[in-house]
Amino acid sequence: MNSLLSIVCFIPMLAAIILALFLRGDDEASRQNARWLALIATTASFLLSLLILAGFEPGGGFQFVEEREWIGGLTYKMGVDGISVLFVMLTTFLMPLVILSTWEVQVRVKEYMIAFLLLETLMLGVFMALDLILFYLFFEGGLIPMFLIIGIWGGKDRIYAAFKFFLYTFLGSVLMLVAMLAMYGDAGTTDIVALLDHTFDFGTIEVLGIQIVGGLQTLLWLAFFASFAVKMPMWPVHTWLPDAHVQAPTAGSVVLAAILLKLGGYGFLRFSLPMFPVASELLAPFVLWISAIAIVYASLVALAQTDMKKLVAYSSVAHMGYVTAGIFAANQQGLDGAIFQMISHGFISGALFLCVGVIYDRMHTREIDAYGGLVNRMPQYALIFMLFTMANVGLPGTSGFVGEFLTLMGMFQANTWVAAVATTGVILSASYGLWLYRRVVMGDLIKESLRSITDLTARERWIFAPLVAMTILLGVYPAPVLDRIGPAVAELLQDRNLALDAAGLTGPAEVAQAN
Repeated sequence: MNSLLSIVCFIPMLAAIILALFLRGDDEASRQNARWLALIATTASFLLSLLILAGFEPGGGFQFVEEREWIGGLTYKMGVDGISVLFVMLTTFLMPLVILSTWEVQVRVKEYMIAFLLLETLMLGVFMALDLILFYLFFEGGLIPMFLIIGIWGGKDRIYAAFKFFLYTFLGSVLMLVAMLAMYGDAGTTDIVALLDHTFDFGTIEVLGIQIVGGLQTLLWLAFFASFAVKMPMWPVHTWLPDAHVQAPTAGSVVLAAILLKLGGYGFLRFSLPMFPVASELLAPFVLWISAIAIVYASLVALAQTDMKKLVAYSSVAHMGYVTAGIFAANQQGLDGAIFQMISHGFISGALFLCVGVIYDRMHTREIDAYGGLVNRMPQYALIFMLFTMANVGLPGTSGFVGEFLTLMGMFQANTWVAAVATTGVILSASYGLWLYRRVVMGDLIKESLRSITDLTARERWIFAPLVAMTILLGVYPAPVLDRIGPAVAELLQDRNLALDAAGLTGPAEVAQAN
């Protein structure tokens, strides 16, 4: 089917339009209709995306390509390769679970569902777009529904958190837009596939009296880095994330951690590494070291948290440090591990925020000291929470182990000192993860307020079941992911190495010397 990608992408938007135009009233029947339409639309998008996965041939380059004339000479072009197809599947897999997790929301339910449906379309568009302008529209468009989700349905400081989230991510992306215009001026096209074969100038240039090694490539790389680093987020531009997570509703935190953070990593894989290979090689040590610092710093800050959501948020910053280090290690193990880590983190971090949401819905507090001994009243919850805590730590047999192990292998090949520093993050993640679990779940049930707390409902069990299955399946048998990303990563590295060889470069020292 030539339009399969567009159908999968725009089904949620179509449902959002139907909700906006035809659903009236704010009674319980109307709210229930909004919930069911959102669930049906996201489930339909997931089921159709299985056709993409089933028809995808590993190593076949971009597939399911759609290309049409669009606006003012611009091209509407969509397609997926071995990297992006998995992010499409992650998004469509998680969104029905996110909608299920919002079932108890009673305030502006129609608008709430519209925001999540639009957000799904915009996130899918990022992973499918094969045109610079189309990519930018989807990438920036996703800010709007998430801004509204945090700002309308968030906590008491939601306005502050929403504006901080918007300003950080928007300002970073302005530089990316400037870089895209420069790329069009240099290459004469906005086609991403064509740009992957274009060589941007890497000779030394002078800007404001400063010698820029790597030339245009370095300037473009820095502009894209400003956007993607904030989106992930990388240290030290991460400060918007804990505030956004704490104030966002549970479903917003799940989408933010499980999918939206991955847009930055995907951007590095789609643009920074393949399009600017000389600049990436030159600046790789810088990224590796700030990634290692992020792992240690965020883990130490997580240990000091008293709010469960903030602890999980800083855990996400630390795990994204492994991702960026794996990407810029620029070898097969590092890139395989980085992509696997992003997919795995989508399941694990989403589940951890859902775990926090379960007890917050019952007790209306996220303070760690307010809990203790939940295993006595919530044995099913305690088991689920333990599984995802161990997966987040990187326990062998869970998907968290595979991603961390491969990224550390890639880091070790690139820089042993970076790998040594980053490895301490494994110990620290065990420290804050087990500390949280011990304080919340284990021990005697002393607090009187917890004696009436109830275990997981049937709906909550249905939400967690697919996440448990994927976390264990990919931990025991990671081949379904690795077999699809392996050929795409190998091709990316081959093209990158050919570009470096053509420039007579093999590493950062040679880049500096040649310039």
